[in-house]
Order: sequence, then structure tokens, then C-alpha cells
Amino acid sequence: MALPAKKRDDAAALLAAHPVPMGESRWASEAREQAAAWFLETGAPAARDEYWRFTNPAALIAAETPKGAAQPAEEPAIWSDMECIRIVFVDGIYRADLSDDLSGENLSIEPLSEALEAENHWARDLFGLLEGRGQSPVPRPLASLNTAVARQGMVIRATGPVSRPVAMRYLHQEDDCDAVLHHLVRVEEGARLTLLENGPAAARFNKCMEVDVARGAEFHHVRSQGREHERRAVTHIFARVGADALFKTFTMTANGRLTRNECVVEMVGDNGSAHIAGCCLGDGSFLHDDTVFITHDAENCESRQVFKKVLRNGATGVFQGKILVKPGAQGTDGYQISQGLMLDDDSQFLAKPELEIYADDVACSHGSTVGAVDPTALFYLTSRGVPKDAAQDMLVLAFVDEAVQEIADDRLADDIRARLQAWMARRRQG
Repeated sequence: MALPAKKRDDAAALLAAHPVPMGESRWASEAREQAAAWFLETGAPAARDEYWRFTNPAALIAAETPKGAAQPAEEPAIWSDMECIRIVFVDGIYRADLSDDLSGENLSIEPLSEALEAENHWARDLFGLLEGRGQSPVPRPLASLNTAVARQGMVIRATGPVSRPVAMRYLHQEDDCDAVLHHLVRVEEGARLTLLENGPAAARFNKCMEVDVARGAEFHHVRSQGREHERRAVTHIFARVGADALFKTFTMTANGRLTRNECVVEMVGDNGSAHIAGCCLGDGSFLHDDTVFITHDAENCESRQVFKKVLRNGATGVFQGKILVKPGAQGTDGYQISQGLMLDDDSQFLAKPELEIYADDVACSHGSTVGAVDPTALFYLTSRGVPKDAAQDMLVLAFVDEAVQEIADDRLADDIRARLQAWMARRRQG
């Protein structure tokens, strides 16, 4: 089928709007050219595309950057009371003067721009690779655009247990800036790494992260996407999980006009485990979309998808999650749950769970529900002297806690719970 002219023209306009990085190594240039060619072949996303039919991508592909008033960074980062390696981006630009020294035991970190200039660099085996593999069977055009044009980002390699988390903070200062970041993460055999992310980054944000978790390694990821009302963001995580390896990611989102988080995971080694979780709180024009695709391509692997959305005052939540079990992936254990809690009658939750299974010895399940606050539980609490607002907050926190419990570090989980509680308190104050 011929590509519609508008999709082709929008893709060409987006590529033209971003200068092509120069002076890079041959392998980096080839990866960018391949991504750009794929982007032009698939075209920019459109509201009629199957995986965009719940989320209109117009604001993500418009030629003009939408306005998004920056807010003071009064909210502390999620690592504020932890010892970690801090990396700061302001409006999508790495700021060495605001960041810590990037050296650490069992760890190497360097800016993406420097890594892509080196002819012999381990990043050549990862840059664009997992993103390219994640383009099938569902095209992810904004990820290929990212690979084609992103200049900023970090290249992180863990060679053993890393005691301090790597913490990235994205600050937003200009009202109408775009930010495009691309991170590469390799967690080598037996290594362990925790990566934290916090902040809105820009009025419009396109971020891609490729994560390779080798045999017996662990990767833990927690992010809080900030609470700017006008933020538009599309993010992609592409992960490859080796034998006996663990991949965990959790995302908390509060506010933002449009947020789409995609996570594409390949289970390629036996006995691997992948947990993808998140919760969001939003109201008004808030639209939050989690799109997850997990491929089981090895034996005895486990995957969990746990997503909770709390919505009110016309907000929209979207969940699209798929588990694909390939032939030979015997012993697969796949679990998927997505739930929406409506705090009024004006909001909506749209879910599309999918299972596609080609092995016979598997245990896969999915469930999706939507509902309101339980009036019996609310009555129970208020009848025992708990004010109604506080009682509702307690029930909301209990609702999202299944997702928060996916965070392995109790300190980070408690930090997320405190942020959720603070968001609800602010909302009550108007």
C-alpha cells in the first residue's frame, strides 16, 4: 500500500527541522541513515494508525513547537537524599557544570556525542540496533526519528555491581523548546545498575533509550516525569534481556498534556525476568498512554506488566500491552494488568490487552478493569472519623500501590508514594 502523502510529507518536514549531526564515525552515520530511511518509509504517525488510534500524535509532530511554560524546579529530584551520580540536562542539553564527575567503580559514562565520534567504541554494537529490532511488527516512527537526529544523551556501561545509582535530571527553562535525547545502556554479565530519571525536560520531549542486559545482570529503572501541565512527551525504551537477567522499570507520571511511553522488551535468554510498571495521576486535558510490547523468545522467562491510572475532570488514560510468545519459548509466565480509577464521570480509560502465543507450555494472563472509588470502603473510613478527602486519598494510594511495589528499592518506592500523596493534596487545594 502506498504511503499517504501527509505521512510522507510530515516525516520529511520533521527530518528537515533537525540538523543532521556531522563529524561522527562511519558506523554512527550509517545507523542514522538507516533510521532516517525507515522513518521516511513508514512516515510520521497519524491518528488513523492502529497503535495511535487512542492518542492523536498531532502535537508531537507539528512543525511549530508547542508552548509549555517552564516552572521553577522546586520539586526535589527523586534521588535528593541518596548518594548517586547526578547528571543534569537543561532544555535537553547536557550541563557538565551542573553534573557530578561521571567516573565510578565498575562504571563508565560519557556523552553520546563523544561516543559517536569514536571509530572503535562499544556503542557501535548498540546504537540503533535495539530500536531497529523494535520496529517490527509495529513501526515506531518517532523512535527512528530520534535515532536519526539525536545529538544529546548518555552512554553508560556497567561492568560489575554499581553501588551508587546514576541519576539524570531534566530541567525545563525555555517556554517553547524541543528536546531530543538518546541514551545507551549496557549492563554486562553479572553487573547491576540502577538508573533514575526525573523532570519534564522541555515543552516537547522525544527520548529513546536502548538497554542491553547481559546474562545474570540486573537493571533497575525508576523515573518521575515531572508535573508540568503543558508538557508533551514521547519516550521509548528498547531492552534486550539475557539469560538469568532482570530488567525492571517503573514510571510515575503526574499531569502533562500528552505523554506516550512505549516499552519494547525482548527476552532472549532462558530464565530471564522483565517487570514493566507505572502509575499516573491526571485531570483536565491530561492524556497518558502506555504502550508495551514484550517478546518471549527463550524458555522459562517471566514478564509482568502492571499499570494503574487515576483520572478525573475529563482526563484520558490509555494502555496497549502485548505479550508475544514465540515457538520454543516453553515455560513462559506472562502477567499483564491495567486498571483505571475514575474519580468522576467525565474521564475515560481505554485499554487494548493482547496475547499472541505460539508455544504450548505457557501461563499467560491479562486483565483490565475500570471503576470508581469503592463507596463501601469510603463509608467505612469516614464512619471511623477519617475526613472524606483523606479517605479518598488513602483508597487511591492503595489502588496504585500494586504498581509501586514493583520498585525493588524501598527508599525509592516510599519517595514515589510521598509524591503521589503530595500531588493529591495540591489538587485539593485547587
